[in-house]
Amino acid sequence: MAEDPLPDQTGLLIAAAFLAFGGWTGLILLFSMALPNLGARWLFFVLWVIALTGTAVPFVRYLNRRFAKGQVPPAVMLREALFVSLFGAVLAWLQVSRVLTAPVALLIAAGLAALDGLLRLRDRSRWIPEE
Repeated sequence: MAEDPLPDQTGLLIAAAFLAFGGWTGLILLFSMALPNLGARWLFFVLWVIALTGTAVPFVRYLNRRFAKGQVPPAVMLREALFVSLFGAVLAWLQVSRVLTAPVALLIAAGLAALDGLLRLRDRSRWIPEE
């Protein structure tokens, strides 16, 4: 039986490029022009999530193409890249308040991995009739 062709992921890669470019450009401008106040701190976290999401998409796409058993939709890859960026933002936030330790980072990573595993399990369990 012939396998279906891979879904078109051009839109995902274009969105990732825009996210990465906008996020990293915004961070560079924030570091070079903003005063360190509360608004700039929140803007840092927003731009950090955007930049890490755009940067993580190609790596997540490669890992899914290499190790996934079936085809992975682009929305799942974007969700996984968002989990990577949320992990990075939470680690940065914990580091600012000097609470970050290795066990805390591992627990957060395990929690995000478990959440993604449960979401993937839910996606697999949905029955979609063939037309």
